Amino acid sequence: MRTIATICARGGSKGLPGKNIRPLRGRPLIVHSIEFALAHAAIEAVYVSTDDPEIARIARQAGAEVPYLRPPELARDDTPKLPVIEHLLRHLEHETGGSIERIVDLQPTSPLRIAQDLDACLLRADAADSPGLVLTAYDSGCNPYFNLVEAQPDGSVRISKGGGTATRQSAPAVWTLNGSIYVWRRAALAHAAAHGMWSVRAAVHVMPASRSVDIDTAEDFAAAERALAQEPLP
Repeated sequence: MRTIATICARGGSKGLPGKNIRPLRGRPLIVHSIEFALAHAAIEAVYVSTDDPEIARIARQAGAEVPYLRPPELARDDTPKLPVIEHLLRHLEHETGGSIERIVDLQPTSPLRIAQDLDACLLRADAADSPGLVLTAYDSGCNPYFNLVEAQPDGSVRISKGGGTATRQSAPAVWTLNGSIYVWRRAALAHAAAHGMWSVRAAVHVMPASRSVDIDTAEDFAAAERALAQEPLP
């Protein structure tokens, strides 16, 4: 089975400009995800899709492959990620003439994942009842059956889902996606790129909230720095 890692990193960022290459404990943010992927035995190659020459330079220097600069139509603020990955995979398959069976997509703004998280995702992906997608999430403490409300047309609010439950324990289990790891079967990704992520069967690996920081603001960046300060430098 051929397994590759993909990392999608656009140059523009409104919440925290330049965040993908902003130094985090002495290394550009994206490098944490590149090195994570390169260190895992299951991953044969790491590919970065970016529209930014500086991100491309740093990614190559860290050991990733950047086969091209992403075209502008796939680098807008509102561009979904799945068509970007599909574009990259088709390019690689055309260039190599080979097939890619499994894709590990890593969000560059999630530097706190550990190898055991990816191990668990790959194990679930290889199960007998393997889904097309394994993704990561965490328990945020918010539940649409218990403590999430939404606005109504008359200006009032009501519980988002169901009739409401008396206790958190009696509410159905829900999780918040953290975007850290996605493990795709090739056919499932192609289908999802055309029809949406939830058009394929998915399973979840639950990570702790402490490893689920998704950097979008300066406050998120500071939280990641504090978390990494608890770990020894590589």
